Amino acid sequence: MSSVAAAHVSRTHTCGALRTDHVGGRATLVGWVNSYRDHGTGLVFIDLRDRFGVTQLVFDREDASQELLQAADALRSEDVIRVSGPVRTREGGSNPKLETGAIEVVAEELEVLNKATTPPFQPGDTSNLPGEETRLKHRYLDLRRQEMQGHLMTRHRASKVARDYFDENGFIEVETPVLCKSTPEGARDFLVPSRLTPGGWYALPQSPQIFKQLLMVAGCDRYMQIVKCFRDEDLRADRQPEFTQIDLELSFVSRDEVIEICSGYLTRLWKETLGYDITSMDVISYQDAVDRYGIDRPDRRIGLELVDISDIAAKTDFKVFSDALAKRQGVVKAIRVPGGADKLTRKLTDGYTEFVKQFGAGGAPVTKIVSMPDGGLTFQGGIAKFFVPSVRDELISRMQAKVGDVLIFGADTHAMASKALAELRLKVARDLDLYPKPGDANFWNFCWVVDFPMFEYDEETQRFYSMHHPFTGPRADHLASFMAADPSDRDALEGIVTDGYDIVCNGSEIGGGSIRIHRQDVQSKVFELLGIGKEEAREKFGFLLDALRYGAPPHGGLAFGFDRLVMHLSGTDNIRDVIAFPKTQTGADIMSDSPGPVDPKQLEELFVKNDGLPEA
Repeated sequence: MSSVAAAHVSRTHTCGALRTDHVGGRATLVGWVNSYRDHGTGLVFIDLRDRFGVTQLVFDREDASQELLQAADALRSEDVIRVSGPVRTREGGSNPKLETGAIEVVAEELEVLNKATTPPFQPGDTSNLPGEETRLKHRYLDLRRQEMQGHLMTRHRASKVARDYFDENGFIEVETPVLCKSTPEGARDFLVPSRLTPGGWYALPQSPQIFKQLLMVAGCDRYMQIVKCFRDEDLRADRQPEFTQIDLELSFVSRDEVIEICSGYLTRLWKETLGYDITSMDVISYQDAVDRYGIDRPDRRIGLELVDISDIAAKTDFKVFSDALAKRQGVVKAIRVPGGADKLTRKLTDGYTEFVKQFGAGGAPVTKIVSMPDGGLTFQGGIAKFFVPSVRDELISRMQAKVGDVLIFGADTHAMASKALAELRLKVARDLDLYPKPGDANFWNFCWVVDFPMFEYDEETQRFYSMHHPFTGPRADHLASFMAADPSDRDALEGIVTDGYDIVCNGSEIGGGSIRIHRQDVQSKVFELLGIGKEEAREKFGFLLDALRYGAPPHGGLAFGFDRLVMHLSGTDNIRDVIAFPKTQTGADIMSDSPGPVDPKQLEELFVKNDGLPEA
């Protein structure tokens, strides 16, 4: 039978359900035509697809009615159909690429539920996909692909694990406002004008930070929320203007307790989604991370650690080293590349100088380790001539260098040299293919980074900013020096350490938090040191300051970047792959053509001028 309109579309099985134990029974399937094949053998094959899988359908030209064959011959990719018939063992051999590859359904009834026009690309043809822009323009087609359906399922499972796990650990889910007050000390806010308050503006929340602290004051004790957050900032492959966090806050806890409970979530998440057992999560200090890897979110799977050789470099007459060491917090660091002499060509090492310049460094001097006739080691090429034998031997010992190794140097301020070498070590790892592959024992590496500085100084604006946010508390043993700190004492402020912590997976920060400030005097001191006056603090954070007066408990929390978690679990490096309807790197939704102009009357109602803006 064949019909254009659908009167009855129920199914007995999904397109991923049928197995050999269904042979001899009947099945009714619904879905999209994935492919059509007529090999001239008297049989027509249709692969039918839904989000659960693909099943092969067979139309037999000898046994089927002419009406059924005509309807089958007219089918095209992405037509929506309903088919019924007996299940049999797949003739011609099983297809191991399909979970349903051992069976096929002999079509006896066909109902066309909806004809599709020729799509701009075939979701079932993974070998011929268009560029991302075309796929985002027709996202509803892109999401039909099995890979994308897998990403959505992984996201679903991750959120379910979160709700189950944190519920079992005494958390309650509480929703916080989406329209809230604009506050300083973060990325740019997305602003929403108020029609009922002329000249008044809401801000979309960059995070529920203040609200979850208020929930602790309110006695909720343990809060969680899977929540949308918004930041108007420059985008990249792992960042979106609207993103999702698993947001957590707990009362009466220490840093170690927060780390323990959040580690438990990650352990369960990786086990239930990937079947992988996380066996360790090291805890390292911020200073150790920056000293050894140049960055506070280290990828520790590839070696190539940074070594401070400032004391040795000071014994050379290499001007690049001496100029760097003359700077405030100047350092010279080096990376040893094992066996690099045979792999790093002159073209590559010359390119490293240009590479680090984009991060503000002046260059990346190199030399390689070779053997001498007497069996000793020496330098060859690059900056070898600047090392007298005793200094050379001291450096070889410090770096634990061997014949065939290459040493790469960075010299500048501690911040600049660390940043440049942090990026360079990753590039060297890519060039030498040092990264473990999926399935390797060391593919996953987790670590907690703790003891962050409370403040970081911005040379451009000549002022301090909170490294995390202004509600992060100083570590208990730094509280006295924090309360006594003078805003003009840069050294003192840079020495204050917080009870902050980040969780890092394979060099990607997947979560971060801190023990918060629960005392009004401590919070006011933070505002003072950040140059936020009393009036501004009262205007922006008055409700929080008031709340801290009424018995706020000690508390702390963390937010996981949910999209990044799913990105890692899904094995992609593009966060847009794991968000159903993402924005491009310019913040645009090219499917719905937003952002776009609005009717001038709407702007008038909101008391917003249209000067210089395009008309709707």
